[in-house]
Amino acid sequence: MTNLGKLTAIIFTLILASPLAAETAEQKGERIARAADDADDGFGDFTVDGEMILKTARGAQSKRRFDTKTIEERAKSVQKSILVFDWPGDIRDTALLTHTFAGREDAQWLFLPSVGRVKKVAGSGRSGSFVGSEFAYEDMVEQESGNYSHTWLADERCPTGAGSCYKINRIPKHKSGYSSQIVWIDKAELRYQTIQYFDRRGQLLKTLNISGYKKYIGKIWRPSKMVMVHHLTKKSTVLRWSNYNFNVGLNPSEFTRNALTR
Repeated sequence: MTNLGKLTAIIFTLILASPLAAETAEQKGERIARAADDADDGFGDFTVDGEMILKTARGAQSKRRFDTKTIEERAKSVQKSILVFDWPGDIRDTALLTHTFAGREDAQWLFLPSVGRVKKVAGSGRSGSFVGSEFAYEDMVEQESGNYSHTWLADERCPTGAGSCYKINRIPKHKSGYSSQIVWIDKAELRYQTIQYFDRRGQLLKTLNISGYKKYIGKIWRPSKMVMVHHLTKKSTVLRWSNYNFNVGLNPSEFTRNALTR
């Protein structure tokens, strides 16, 4: 074998031996998404206060306040949350219960105090506006990697300016109002920074920017601000989060459909 042939053989062997070189874009995307999931596991439960600010295309604003509590049931691979509005009066006690499962479609129920009943949010209803905001019902679900297929696109600067990010295309595995989403996950802490949502025709519909992250209980990152912009209507909705409290001892019985009416 010539020297050139030996060199070529060595280079080829090194390429095959490198797990990163052998990794496809799909495998890399799945690996990063699972790692982001793992980084967010193990919080137990938490409560948080929220404020929703709805902005029209002309800049007019209206505000709402709500409380949220979330529990993690790792043995059942499910995360459950309840969001309850407490102000203003016309929306007070309206509540959304969400069960997010690993690898299968989530479930949501809405309690409407004006009629005193609970209705399941299913099918096309999941892509509808949540209480008139720019967030759809399906946007209120936890980012569970098992509910999407992922393809890594590039490593680039985060759109929010928060360092370097993995840019990944993800496609919902279950019924959705979106054909695909592009997500930016920061390399430093595997936190979601930006999500672009594309409608069923493949056109950019909305963009969500997430910021103000803070670490809790030594390992869990949570944001203080989320801004969803609708590119067609020019409307936007801001969610502000405050007073996170972890490991408060929530009971799984609080996260059932029957519990919504209480």
